[in-house]
Amino acid sequence: MFVYSGAIHIHSTYSDGSLKPDEIANIANEVGLDYIIITDHNTLNALQFGYEKFYGKTMLIVGSEINDINNKNHYLVLGVDKLVGTFRDIGNNEYGNELPASKYVKEFHKLGAIGFIAHPFEKRTYFPQHPQFPWTCWESDYFDGIEIWNHMSEWMEGLTDSNKFNRLIHPLKSVISPDIEAVKKWDELNLKRKVSAIGSIDAHCHKQNVLGFFTLDIFPYKVLFKSIRTNVLLDEKINPADKKSFGKFKKEIINALKDGRSFIVNNYYGDAKGFRFFAEYKGEYYNIGEDFHIENEKKDNVILKCFVPKQARIKLIKNGKCIYETDSISGIWNYDGPGNYRVECWLGEKAWIFSNNIRITTKK
Repeated sequence: MFVYSGAIHIHSTYSDGSLKPDEIANIANEVGLDYIIITDHNTLNALQFGYEKFYGKTMLIVGSEINDINNKNHYLVLGVDKLVGTFRDIGNNEYGNELPASKYVKEFHKLGAIGFIAHPFEKRTYFPQHPQFPWTCWESDYFDGIEIWNHMSEWMEGLTDSNKFNRLIHPLKSVISPDIEAVKKWDELNLKRKVSAIGSIDAHCHKQNVLGFFTLDIFPYKVLFKSIRTNVLLDEKINPADKKSFGKFKKEIINALKDGRSFIVNNYYGDAKGFRFFAEYKGEYYNIGEDFHIENEKKDNVILKCFVPKQARIKLIKNGKCIYETDSISGIWNYDGPGNYRVECWLGEKAWIFSNNIRITTKK
């Protein structure tokens, strides 16, 4: 399979970002990203004005971030060319969908959109003047995935008066791990049905006046592109020279995200090129995001294998609980019964790689 590295949840001048979509895409191409996903608030303008295409080797895909009229329940939608509901001005150039979240999630599902809950447990402990935007509509069951790691949310939650200058100067060093509550919820949801996980940067590149005499870019796009990435697994190699293939590979990337054929990496701690996690059963191989059945859980031999580009603390997680861990560049484990298996790789106390699940069930 082919691994492609991308950055998700990016804002341009069509909402509250500071650069145009093509400017952002050209920066992504400089950094070496294979794809980026623009998700401006409550609009598909970047799509409608023709920005969705190859920029060098980088694919710019356009989605949207939807929120309700209370500016809560932010939802990333991909794979549609129109939005549902009516949007109303809620102040400060912010707009909200007049439909409740449960309704717009369902309506986007009907349209065939792929949807991800954004920063579901976001908090603002130290700076209440900057409100949090959590997800409250858990009764909805039509979403495809959940954002378990959001750079902006984690950075803001850890911000205090004593560390804010250091965090402004070094925005990557303070990002440690996915949100604990989000990971727990993700594992719980997967006990009932497949729910994929993504990581994002939530990039805006706000400009901030510092000390009254110079302007500092908060989270420049080029800096954030070295942070949280979601790497997808595709069956075919993307050929940027074939401009007509864009639509095909856009669909394949979006479907890979939906199916969980992906893993999240904090690229600041190291390139994840070479990471693999798969199961072997009766001479067949099953990759991240795949489901398969075995005939007899007691007799059939299933092996789980993981390879990492450099030594890390590798944890095998089953149904949300760590069942094995090792400090190594690889892990090989015996099957431990039906369930959802995923891998976490840690460098000391800092999370590096989080895979989506391989789901193993038994036939009745």
